[in-house]
Parts: sequence; structure tokens; C-alpha cells
Amino acid sequence: MEKGDKNHFVLVHGACHGAWCWYKVVTILRSEGHKVSVLDMAASGINPKHVDDLNSMADYNEPLMEFMNSLPQQERVVLVGHSMGGINIALTMEKFPQKIAVAVFVSASMPGPDLNLVAVTQ
Repeated sequence: MEKGDKNHFVLVHGACHGAWCWYKVVTILRSEGHKVSVLDMAASGINPKHVDDLNSMADYNEPLMEFMNSLPQQERVVLVGHSMGGINIALTMEKFPQKIAVAVFVSASMPGPDLNLVAVTQ
């Protein structure tokens, strides 16, 4: 990414939030000419799933996985996660490394090779 380039930002909300929480950031990024996508994770915001329908983190992360699958093969995004959204973007980084220019963890959970999801949630 070069300074002045226009990027596609994908913003992932944290626990107990929805896409709505990014409204100020979306406005600023779009005013600078960037493309911005915000998603509601499963059973969050206006996503129609109910929390009782979720059996795993994969179920919760399904909207993000579907979105990343829908991107053109050559498109690379700036993936941003806040709070629990860090877990979502970490999982996405593993599945779609070729589609991510950079990932940003904003006060977010950040699992890794020596710090797995179980350890983070404990």
C-alpha cells in the first residue's frame, strides 16, 4: 500500500456491537475516497440469525467468510477488527491470506501460534 492509494477497508465490529458502531469511521474513510464495507456478524446488529443458532466461532464468522469469498480473486482489503472482532479477522487471515493487504487489530483479541482462541477467551 502506497500513501495516497485508495483502499478497500473491511470493518469488523466487536462483542455486543454491530456494523453501526463504525459509522463515524466509515464517514471519514469514504470522504477520503476509500471503499468501505461493514458487516454484521451472525446474530449481531441486523443479522437475522439468533444467538441460539450459533454453535461455533465459524457460525458467528460466517458473514465475513461469505463476504471474503465474494471478493474478486485479485482484490486485497485492509481488514480491521475491534475487540472480539480480532478473533474474526485472525480466522479470516488464515483462510484468505492472498486477499488481505494488511490487518489491523484495534484494542482487539489477537490469537496466534502460541496464544490460541481458548487461551484468549479464558
